[in-house]
Amino acid sequence: MPRFTFHRLWAIVLKEFIQMKRDRVTFAMMVGIPLMQLMLFGFAINSDPKHLPAAVRAADQGPFARTLVAALRNSDYFTLTREAPTEAEADRLLKLGDVQFVINIPEDFSRQLLRGERPTVLIEADATDPAATGPALSAVRAIASTVLSRDLTGPNARLRGADGPVDFQVHAHYNPENITQYNVVPGLMGVVLTMTMVVITALAITRERERGTMENLLATPVRPFEVMVGKILPYIVVGYIQVSLILLAARFIFGVPMVGNLALVYAVALLFIACNLAMGITFSSLAQNQLQAVQMAFFFFLPSILLSGFMFPFRGMPEWAQWVGSCLPNTHFLRIVRGILLKGNGLAEIAPELWPLALFLIIAMTIGVKRYRQTLD
Repeated sequence: MPRFTFHRLWAIVLKEFIQMKRDRVTFAMMVGIPLMQLMLFGFAINSDPKHLPAAVRAADQGPFARTLVAALRNSDYFTLTREAPTEAEADRLLKLGDVQFVINIPEDFSRQLLRGERPTVLIEADATDPAATGPALSAVRAIASTVLSRDLTGPNARLRGADGPVDFQVHAHYNPENITQYNVVPGLMGVVLTMTMVVITALAITRERERGTMENLLATPVRPFEVMVGKILPYIVVGYIQVSLILLAARFIFGVPMVGNLALVYAVALLFIACNLAMGITFSSLAQNQLQAVQMAFFFFLPSILLSGFMFPFRGMPEWAQWVGSCLPNTHFLRIVRGILLKGNGLAEIAPELWPLALFLIIAMTIGVKRYRQTLD
């Protein structure tokens, strides 16, 4: 055996650098994925969400009620976006997810306060995501106690009390016990489908190109759209098996309530599976080898899990991160699944989340067909 020499070692090192330079996609992923993680965890992820949308149902327009509303409006935790004139409207806003909280101020709020009766302010919260509501509910008690104590001076100072002048009652809708599994397990459906469907189909055309079977397709009269649909259909069956397994585990292992129609979950899952499969086919037509296909799929999966509201509260992220997350199908699918299972939403309530999925499918399928046609050429 010839002895070790730095000359031969340096030749191998140069060879690897040259190969890395030629494989520009892989090099870009090696740099891009760490940068994406740095940006997402450094700027987008926030475990203390603020500026959460809230609606006010104020039956009292007295000075103390107006002071309380103004204090909530100036708080970092709440953004008062709506007025709910009726209880039915408040329920509708919570069910659609338009607001995170509804703050109900009773009709005789100011009068009870002056009498020292500690009026009750009811806070209705969308508790499907306990991490999004916890910090805000803790802050509202301190806000009200501080602000109203400032107004209760002179003869009214006796009304402050040790427990504060106002009694806050929290009604947590859809997840009253704040059980984390109720939020996480339904969300796993979107995460699992995104991970498996995109990665598996991203390898489809790339594998054929590496094995040389692409030439066999070139010799057949099969059209690009027919090839894509033919590759997608078997994986739809696999996707439905995954959906069924997750629903069974959610019901019988984790005890997740299923208030809505499961048939609607399966119908929406078809659209979501098609979105991910179309994205995987697009990646497979862009990649030169299977390694690049997997890297592209991971580049898509990372923001899908971090910016969708699965791991961290969606409304706690900055606006630019919410905009990026709204472009991803997993964000809308998570809202749909949680809405159906936990809130009992029907087709009318989930309709605003369906058209982004349909639009994403059209765009991804168009790019995939176009790229596949170029591959044939």
